[in-house]
Amino acid sequence: MKRINLAITFFLFVVIAIAQPVQWRGPQRDGKFQDTGLLKKWPDAGPELLLKVEGIGKGFSSVVATDQYMFATGMIDSLDYLSCITMDGQIKWKVTYGHSWVKSFPDTRSTPTVEGDRVYIISGIGELVCLNVNDGSIRWKVNVDKDYQAEWHIWGVSESPLIVDDKVICTPGGKTTSVVAFDKMTGKLVWESECVGGQRSYISPTIYDYKQFRFILAATATNLIALEPATGKVAWTFKYYDGAKWDQPGLIWTNTPVVKGRDIFLSMGYDYRNVMIQMNEEGTSATEKWSNLTLDNHHHGLIELDGFIYGSNWQSNSKGKWVCMNWETGDVKYESDWLTKGALVYADGLFYILEEKSGTVALVKPNPESFEVISSFKLQGGTGPFWSHPFIANGKLYLRHGEVLFVYNIKA
Repeated sequence: MKRINLAITFFLFVVIAIAQPVQWRGPQRDGKFQDTGLLKKWPDAGPELLLKVEGIGKGFSSVVATDQYMFATGMIDSLDYLSCITMDGQIKWKVTYGHSWVKSFPDTRSTPTVEGDRVYIISGIGELVCLNVNDGSIRWKVNVDKDYQAEWHIWGVSESPLIVDDKVICTPGGKTTSVVAFDKMTGKLVWESECVGGQRSYISPTIYDYKQFRFILAATATNLIALEPATGKVAWTFKYYDGAKWDQPGLIWTNTPVVKGRDIFLSMGYDYRNVMIQMNEEGTSATEKWSNLTLDNHHHGLIELDGFIYGSNWQSNSKGKWVCMNWETGDVKYESDWLTKGALVYADGLFYILEEKSGTVALVKPNPESFEVISSFKLQGGTGPFWSHPFIANGKLYLRHGEVLFVYNIKA
């Protein structure tokens, strides 16, 4: 009987692993990628450039890659396009899926989520779309922000869809509801949460597992929300926004929360405080554990590793330092100058950084005592700021600068 149970457990593990969506910032949306056997140092000119693909449209969104294809969103004229690119760099198909955000910083910013033969994406004005991986045909489409009366901040929609079981999640915010779930196969509404208040944020939600609890962590521009995936019932909220410390109706809040055990770390830029909150053992509330002003990460992502949290902070819209803090206490281990702030991901024991101003890509050793760059090089091509987060899969590093996709071989 024990062998049978073990076999069933292994089978379920394999099925879950196979079904894991390919999505923004990795399998768990925590910036950690699973590739191993990667280079521990790069040549002076950088790792081997395998592909340079142009014509994908302008965008700040990340590229994602399966074993067969690469997917990139981009703005062309006033429409958002999704490109499916083969591993030899050919655009298999490119289709429009919705309208771009055409006001302040209009480039496309939502990253696709791929599961099986389906790819999910949200347009710059909140159109949630499911497309066929093979030919780009639209399977279903819901104008979430219009239907559920979203309230936008000045930069529109940056959310990347979250797949949870048989549902796809979207966070319109506003006065009608805060979070909605649709059947991932049909696009039919499954549930809509109560309204907790606040405009649409720029956050992509994530799954939070702790002991017997499994919640969706989503956010409006004022509140972090923990919801039950099956029903959309709000388990608890935490109000991050403090009107006494911020002179806008909500936070310019982009970073997916970082989680470990009962602790959840929240951060945004603009000299606004970060905060570590802790969920109670009953899963019914969360309270502040500690806070400081050092690691006010702009929109570049944070990573918890071995009891420390790493990322860049905000000193101005064009300047930031690199920071390591103790996860438990918030004690600052270092705050170091290196070029400026940028996106941060992790794989096979090392950090990968894309600095936002000059496009310097760096391989960095995780070390709570100092910021230690091992290798670096500069991207050549594309336009605009370097805001796309790196993606790692298949022994390759996928980087995006504006209308250009770069693929590097980082396999040892």
